[in-house]
Amino acid sequence: MFRIVFIHLMALLALSAGAAGASGKVRPVRVLTSFPPHFFKPFQDAFEKRYPGIPVEFVQRKTTAAVASVMGERGPDIFWASAPDAFEILKRAGQLAPLKPRPTGAPSLIAGYPVNDPDLTYLGFALSGYGFVYNPRYLEERGLPVPRAWSDLAAPIYAGHVGISSPSRSGTMHLMVEAILQVYGWDRGWGIWSEIGGNLATVTARSFGVSAGVARGRFGIGPTIDFLANPEGVPKGSTRFSLPDETLFVPASIAILADAGNREGAERFVDFVLSPEGQAILLDPAVARLPISPTVYPAGEAAEGSPFERDGLFTRGRFDASLSAARYELVNIIFDEMITFRRSELGRLWRSVQELEAALSRHSEADAAKLVSDARNALTRSPLSGAEAMELERWKGLVRVRRGLPTPEPQARLEARIKAQIDENMRRAAQALADAAARLGRSTPDRGPHASKVGRP
Repeated sequence: MFRIVFIHLMALLALSAGAAGASGKVRPVRVLTSFPPHFFKPFQDAFEKRYPGIPVEFVQRKTTAAVASVMGERGPDIFWASAPDAFEILKRAGQLAPLKPRPTGAPSLIAGYPVNDPDLTYLGFALSGYGFVYNPRYLEERGLPVPRAWSDLAAPIYAGHVGISSPSRSGTMHLMVEAILQVYGWDRGWGIWSEIGGNLATVTARSFGVSAGVARGRFGIGPTIDFLANPEGVPKGSTRFSLPDETLFVPASIAILADAGNREGAERFVDFVLSPEGQAILLDPAVARLPISPTVYPAGEAAEGSPFERDGLFTRGRFDASLSAARYELVNIIFDEMITFRRSELGRLWRSVQELEAALSRHSEADAAKLVSDARNALTRSPLSGAEAMELERWKGLVRVRRGLPTPEPQARLEARIKAQIDENMRRAAQALADAAARLGRSTPDRGPHASKVGRP
């Protein structure tokens, strides 16, 4: 027994010595994360209690800003976040170190989604369920059902009752956008997002703004991730979370950065997060995440109604995180130009489509029906074809441009082309709707300002 304790102490001393700088002080393990303090503080306390000679420091930034930070500066040892495409971006840039797998007992796939990066540059440590946050009182007062599928958010009954965040500002939302594009295909996927866009009450600046808006009754429902569904500081019961029939369970992951200054300490922290002790912390109500390891769940919970037994959105085909990373900024640009910046105009045009379709159900008129169909096709049309979107080498140079800085010239030309095509699509839709309304003897639908003049937030 004494020999085991002695070996353990010597290992800790060696680790501390390896992490010490020229001053003799131990260099902390520096963790860059998008998780909030109430999530990472229990891990910090438990780890430092287990390894008192290894301090841990956390730098909290939203995912998109964290990725930009890693690409632009050195310092952190670990990247810890939910969005898998963020890890893929860093992996493609050579920013992640190879890891050895940890024995967690998790299957290789959960709900059709791979738990670990096949190249082992990042490892899944928890599961995140993507679904709908809703305000039960809001929905009840308006007679609205809780959606059961992602495409339900496009139904006319939800017009003005949905809130989302922009994928260019939220890694959580970006993954949901990309998931729909991959599962339903590029063309159909953008059609679904356009119709959802027509139902929007707002586009929030941050992921947590969706749950906060639902809780305060600004709108009734929105897509989000499970751990953001109950924001702090709102009345208990003002929000509930629902997983759709084909849900999306995605591993939240952890990685060590290639230039980590405290590699040994970072490895020890990854060991701890994936250990039974670290996995059990996820079940703390203050943390409220799903462990990746089935063995830490209370008896029965890992088998009944758990992610380990559910069909998922990717049961029939794997999510391609590499594809998502390769066209990350392209998807953000299209979404913002097509939906975020044109929310009001898009809503007016979709309401006109729905009103005229309802009128046609009562009084058939072939020419008017063709015009309304043309308008629908124009509104759901992507500004780039699916084949062009798969020319992945073309999108490698796209960057997230910070406010006030110039856009690189090739990217500016692409954005202008995308904007012009969307302008044309919306112009065609508006004209077709006006002509259809005239044929039906109805007043011209409210066309609002020209799409080309829609402002930015």
